[in-house]
Parts: sequence; C-alpha cells; structure tokens
Amino acid sequence: MTGGRTGMALRETDPAEVGGYRIEDRLGSGGMGVVYLARSPSGRRLAVKVVHGQYADDDEFRTRFRREVAAARQVSGAFTAPVVDADADAPSPWMATLFIPGEDLGTHVRNHGPLSPQRLRELAAGLAEALRDIHRAGVVHRDLKPANVMLAEDGPRVIDFGISRAAEFAASDVLTQTGRVMGTPPYMSPEQFSSPHDVGPAADIFSLGSVLVYAATRRGPFDSPSAYETAVRVVEGEPELSGVPDELVPFIRLCLEKHPKSRASPDELLTLLRDGRLPAPRPEPEGARSEQGRGPRKTVPVDARPEPAPPRTRRRSGCLIASAAAAVVLAALAAGTIAVTRAHTPTPSPSAAAGDLPEGWRPWAAKAKAPAGTEKILGPDTSFRRCAAVSESLVCAGANLMATRFDLADGRNTWSRPVDPTTDSGSGDEGTIIGADGGRVYAYAADDRNGADGALLTRYTVHALAADTGEVLWRTATGDGGSATVPDRDQGSATTVPEGVVTAYGDQGRQYALLDGESGQVRWKRPLPDSPYDCLLRSAAERAYLVCATDMEKSTARSNVSLLDMATGKPRWTVQVGGAVDVLGEDRGRLVLGDAYHPGDRLTLINVSSHVLTVVRLADPQPDGANAYMTGGTLYFTRSSGSVRAVSPRTGRTLWETNSTVEQQGPPTASATHVYLASPSGRLAALNARTGKVEATRPGRDDGGPAGSGFVTTGGAPLVLDGDALYVPYGVRSVFAVDVNNLADL
Repeated sequence: MTGGRTGMALRETDPAEVGGYRIEDRLGSGGMGVVYLARSPSGRRLAVKVVHGQYADDDEFRTRFRREVAAARQVSGAFTAPVVDADADAPSPWMATLFIPGEDLGTHVRNHGPLSPQRLRELAAGLAEALRDIHRAGVVHRDLKPANVMLAEDGPRVIDFGISRAAEFAASDVLTQTGRVMGTPPYMSPEQFSSPHDVGPAADIFSLGSVLVYAATRRGPFDSPSAYETAVRVVEGEPELSGVPDELVPFIRLCLEKHPKSRASPDELLTLLRDGRLPAPRPEPEGARSEQGRGPRKTVPVDARPEPAPPRTRRRSGCLIASAAAAVVLAALAAGTIAVTRAHTPTPSPSAAAGDLPEGWRPWAAKAKAPAGTEKILGPDTSFRRCAAVSESLVCAGANLMATRFDLADGRNTWSRPVDPTTDSGSGDEGTIIGADGGRVYAYAADDRNGADGALLTRYTVHALAADTGEVLWRTATGDGGSATVPDRDQGSATTVPEGVVTAYGDQGRQYALLDGESGQVRWKRPLPDSPYDCLLRSAAERAYLVCATDMEKSTARSNVSLLDMATGKPRWTVQVGGAVDVLGEDRGRLVLGDAYHPGDRLTLINVSSHVLTVVRLADPQPDGANAYMTGGTLYFTRSSGSVRAVSPRTGRTLWETNSTVEQQGPPTASATHVYLASPSGRLAALNARTGKVEATRPGRDDGGPAGSGFVTTGGAPLVLDGDALYVPYGVRSVFAVDVNNLADL
C-alpha cells in the first residue's frame, strides 16, 4: 500500500518519524497497517508502510512481511514503487518506498468514470510490462486490483506486494499450508479459489483482465453482491464484457481464460497490442477441455467482433468446481483473510443470462387489471409508456397506472397501483417507470385536486416499490401546486443512478434533488439555472447529467452539459456545446449528444474523463421526422414509415439503412446479433444487427383493445430483452412475451 492517495490528518498516536524519516501526513490505512507520507533527510518524498501493533508478535506475519519486502526489492523498477528502506525486525515492522503522485486506478475510475480507449490501451501495455518484470524476478503478485495500480504521470505502477509469493517456492512451503485464501474475490483467478497452493504467474494475468474490465466499465467482469457468488462466477461463469472497447475484447478474453495454461504471457500480450493479432495457436493443455469446456486459442484479428457467448442453461454446470470454490471462500471468510471490494452493480436478475429463459417460461400475452374501484379512472384506450425487468418481474407503467407487475415466466398480473386513485381527468398517459435497481422500481404518483380558484393543483410523489409484491418501500414528495414538475424520465425531469433518483424538486420546479435509493431521504438539493435556460436531467453509464439549453429553437442556441457529483449535486465539470442538445447515451467513455429539437447533421461527443469535446459529422444528415436512439453502442434513426438507419456514433458513418416493415415503431432494443422493433399494435421485426436485413417478423395483435387514443403517435414503449425472452408492450395496458429464437410463437 503506497503512492499518492488522498492524505488524512495525522492523529496524536501517529509517530513523528519512522526509521529516521520524518512523518508529514497520513496517506491511508488498511487491515494490516498504516501508510504515511514521509521525507528523507535529503527531502525526497516517501510512502512508509507501518504494520499494526497486533501483528508484531505474530512470527508468521513477520515472515510474510519479510517476504513482501524481499519481493518488492526484487521488482523495484520502472513499473513498481522502488523500495528505499525497511526493517522487518522493528517493534512495528515498516517499509519505505518512493512516493508516487497520483490516484490509484480504483479511485480514479470512481471519481472520473471509465478510461478512454486510448488510455485503456496504455494501461494494458503498462500493466503487461509490469507483470513481465515482476514474473521475471520470480514473483507472483496475487492481489492485482484497481487499488494496487497507481496512475503515475509516466504510466501505471503496480504496488503492494503484501500477499505475493516467490514463484520458485515449493507448494510445501509452510506459509501456503495455513488454509488461508489471499486476495480480493472480484479480481482473483479461478485457481486462487479452487487450488490456492498451485497459484503461479498466470493468476496475475487473469487479474489483469479483470482490472482492465473495471477500468473500461466501472465494474468487474464477475461482480456479484456476495463473495460466494463472485467466486462461483470467477471459477465457472462467463465474464460480463459489455462496454469494453471492441479492440480490447480479444486481449481481455485471453487474460480471462479459465485454465492457467491457456492464458497468454505478458510478452504475448504486448505482441498482441503492438501487432494487432493474437499469438499463434498452442497445444491445448491436457484436461483443459474437460475442465472448462474450452478449446485451444485461435489466431484472430484484434478488431474482430467476438461471437456471443454460448447459451447457458438455468441449472449451473460444474457443480464440483463451484462447490470447491464455495468451500474455499467460506473458509476464507471465516478466517477473515479475503478483502472484499465491489463496485456498484444493480442486482442481476436470475433470468438475465444471455441465451436463457426463466424457469417455467412459456410464450404469453396478458393485460393489466385495473385496481379495484379505478376501472373508470384509467380510461379505455391507453398504452404503457415504459417497462422494466426486475428479478422475476416485468413492471410496467403508463395508462394512468403508477406501476403493474407481470410474472416474467407466465405473464400473471399480480398487482397494480394507479397514479391517482381519485382523479377522473382520464388524461391517459400518466405514469412511467423512472428506473429500477436492486429488486425495486421507482415510479411516481400524481394526486390532483382543485384549488380555491378552480385551478388544477398536483402533488407529485416518487415511490420506491418492491417489484415482486408492489409494497411501497418509501415515498417522497417532490413538488406540490400548479407549478410543480412531474418527475418523469421521458420528459427529462427525473432519472436514476446507483445512489437513487435525481429529480426535479420544489413547488415551483426550480430545483433538482437526489432521493436516496434505500430510504427516499433527500440527500441534497440544488437550484436549477435561472431563465432563459431549459434544463433536462439525464443519465448515461450510471452517471447523472444536467443539460441546460438557451435559445432552444434558434441558430444561436447553446447548451451547458454538466456531470453531477452525487455527493453534493454540484457539477464536477461543465462543457458548453453549440446547439440545443440532449443525451443519447455513452460510448466507450464518451457522452454522445444529439440535437434536441430538430434533425441535425452532427453529433457531439464529450470525453467524460478529459472533458474534451469532439464534433462528429454524420455522413448522412438525420432524416426529417426521425427519432434518435442509442443502444448497444450504435445510434439508430427511426421513422414512423418504418425506415431505420444505423450509424456509428464514433465516426458518423451510416452502417446500414433498411425498411423494418414496422410502422410507428417505438425505441429499438438490441442484442449482440439483432435489433428488435415493434409497433403500438405489437407488430414485431428482428433485424440483423450487422447488415440491417429483416430476418424475422410477426404480425400485430388484436386482443389489446383499441390503441387509437392519440396518446401514442410515434411508437410504443421500449421493448425489454431479458436473456432470450423479449417482452413487447402493445395495445391497451398489454404485453406479450416471445422467445427471440422463435418469433412465430404465440
């Protein structure tokens, strides 16, 4: 543990000096010790690690600390923090290394978001070089993770060799026989769980792949809410690589091979980065196919798009491997030797695995029942606006329903809540799913009443509902009166982030606030910019943005795009953009913005790390009357006539254009291989994602009731793709479900 972490105030119990080095600041502390910023007599800045007193009398620990010092001395060089001095026999053992200014990778990604593709390549090369030097010195790090990678000005440095082991030490070494599992589960290799005595240099290569995924996406490839589930995923699960730049996917897959002998060496990885091709095939390790179901590596261009993962069945395979991993993890947790770290990731649905269907699933079609006593309130012919798959539930909203639940497997409609159980206005399109996270959905209520002068007054309330039962977990009022703003995702007045709901706030709607996802409490509130700005609250890649435009319809329009700090609500940075823009999504660390009010001929990209603005000209201007959507890293322009154009947001190049045969289509949904579109009546088309060719269609349905109320004029609600199950809202408060491998069902 060393380097340029944020300093903390010294305490009265902290030493004035260690080993003759004057202590200036406290850099941080961990389970094993405290790290201080110190000065050598010549003025050189050092990071001094001092072991906690309770470990000083532990002979085994002192031996391990001596080994850490020896390992760090062996690998001191351009890619690590050189050791300056150490004393493993002091009353409190300590080690001093050169201080490395800068943030560790974990802190940097949490504060600034994923790295750009270019910085990812530089990180991959720097870490491969570091591991090459570490392994040449006969050392295995065994705990490579974002917190142990310092982002120095001249490239990444690997630090903290606290649980490293010399590669030549025999498995009979007494210190490897204690039953302890050392490491951080999301970044450990399969063999660290299943065979910890046999861990070699290839384990660091696996960790390298996991670290790069985190740097690219702000999550690990095997993240799970529990250390047990993480271990099982590491040992036998497929990595989640969505969001990783295509050119780095083959590199990372080589690192994340389950069998150690199938992973590339650091030199091979550096060749891959330099020459753009994978190493030559090598013989398959004996037993590798039977253990992991994998063949030998193949020579593939780096820019080749990987094939989608093979379908997985509901019941897990590899039970013996999983059981071994579970036993090791449970033992390690009991011994307190695993340091568990986890970035925020929404709780995964058990049915969310690609190529999978929920247990007992069948094609179905269903219509939401009106809550008792509200049949007349809902009106006869209105449609859902948005749905979300949460756990085993499909929760939809719209048509004056705050939310209603269908079972993912069979379509049973188990509960419904109206937006306002007292109104008789029949406005028809109220209600939408603001977002979903961790088994709950966020929706809103709108309680209408007439004021003393007859004016309509509304009290808006954001609700967090348990997806499976509809139970109200919390409710928080966001505004009350004639000028209050509806907290509506589609109108840009509410959005969700891992911390909760960011929404318009106040009786005049002139503030925005964060409602805590767990409690609903207002964590902060901030004023919106004064007129003439018109502002939108948007989110992309789990980050919240405030987009405020002036002169919206004029050529002089300008927009201020701000990334919001979830701790305070203040902008972390603001970039001014020409034109009135809206957020379309994020692609490879760049926020993608399009024209908000009329067709344009350009996209604006903002690097979320460097804040550099880039304008991308569209090869073909946006068609008149087209709606723009981003999904799966591709921009789609759709028109009510059925035409669809796919565009690369990175180059502006048109990838393909086709007639989908679906009129009035809603927002598209994409898998790795297909793009799906549907009409308000449920007519469905599956287009080849690479070519745009219409490969399957199914007709609309006539059992959803009339949908001609005028509330849906440019398409229905977004489709929901969950594994192989596609859920299509249509008609009047209706949904049908099909297996995308057989669109003729139902």
